[in-house]
Amino acid sequence: MTGKQRFNFCPKCGGPLALKHRRERERLVCTACGYVMYENPVVGVAAIVQDGEGRILLGRRAGWSTYPGLWCIPCGYVEYDEDVYAAIGREFREETGLTVALEGVFTVLSNWHNSEAHTVGIWFRARVTGGVPAAGDDLDAVGYFPLDAPPPLAFPTDATVIGMLKGLHSTSGGI
Repeated sequence: MTGKQRFNFCPKCGGPLALKHRRERERLVCTACGYVMYENPVVGVAAIVQDGEGRILLGRRAGWSTYPGLWCIPCGYVEYDEDVYAAIGREFREETGLTVALEGVFTVLSNWHNSEAHTVGIWFRARVTGGVPAAGDDLDAVGYFPLDAPPPLAFPTDATVIGMLKGLHSTSGGI
């Protein structure tokens, strides 16, 4: 475990947590009940939608969201009781007003941009099956952009994904 201890009390009994060496690394352990608190990553999902010209659909982060004014591949978190495939359909619809059919997982990456939460992101390939593009939830605008000229991006991993897409585009003569 690196950095500042982020949790102080046990979620099971309320007892104090302390760092102890367990299973080859430091972990938070309750000094009252012995519960080991594993700090696991949060899962995020994003859908890559491209138009007939190969441009990617991006959304601009609204003023009340994190990273306001910057753009991202439409995304969101998987709820605790939600399947990842259901989550991406829900999140994409909430963010863009569009429904999509998934065409498979494009990539999975760790996100380190937020010091408060380690996120594992799953980027799906998708195609639009309905709806009208309209910003919603955490976005205030949506639009298609060329892979070689995206607007300023909120998340470094989105830049990585766009770079991966550009690599596919340049080696295959099209996507």
